[in-house]
Amino acid sequence: MNRDDLNSTSLTNWAALESRSEENIDYSDIPPLTDDFFERATLYIPAEQAHDLVQLDPDVKQWFQAQGEQYKTLINSVLRQYIESTQTQRRA
Repeated sequence: MNRDDLNSTSLTNWAALESRSEENIDYSDIPPLTDDFFERATLYIPAEQAHDLVQLDPDVKQWFQAQGEQYKTLINSVLRQYIESTQTQRRA
């Protein structure tokens, strides 16, 4: 992509597209997603998101989830407290 691509005017008739309802879309040529499809499917996580993944043991995750809806925030808080406590210990 170059600057010309960003500055070009779209030839799409957005008003006509927005006026169409989903009821008029023909999905008949799309093959059904079968169990075989999902068995062969591969999960793709973009590299910029993959670095945020952390593998938790199932029992650890269950315990945090049992603490409430904000369990991810709680996990982050616990980890932050651990970091701060280890930094304090190293300074002493």
